[in-house]
Amino acid sequence: MADKKQILYVQTSGVDTPKRLYSPFVLGMTAKAMDIDATVYFLGLGVTVVKRGEAEKVKEGNFPSLKEIMDQAAAAGVKFMICEQSTQLLNLDRGDFIDEAKIVGAATLNDLALDADATMWF
Repeated sequence: MADKKQILYVQTSGVDTPKRLYSPFVLGMTAKAMDIDATVYFLGLGVTVVKRGEAEKVKEGNFPSLKEIMDQAAAAGVKFMICEQSTQLLNLDRGDFIDEAKIVGAATLNDLALDADATMWF
């Protein structure tokens, strides 16, 4: 039997580009509905998306707030991972992030990319 499919979404866009923020969460929920493991890895300015209190400030068009979409994605089983080096680059503390997101080292991104059946960048 084949291993379960995995898809990796890398979020490099930050809260300063709100129109680019919804896609990895919507696609991640779609992947989970298709029985595909989905992970969103936040890198560079992308870590600002999972900083406490920031997603609540983002709402585009007729979509719910980004926070609502993120909560739905987490409830669906989409995993969130934050690049530790990016947090250091932006001078953010470990406690600055939402509980659903796990801070991991840079090697984790390489491992995720090598294991994924597909990788998309936002």
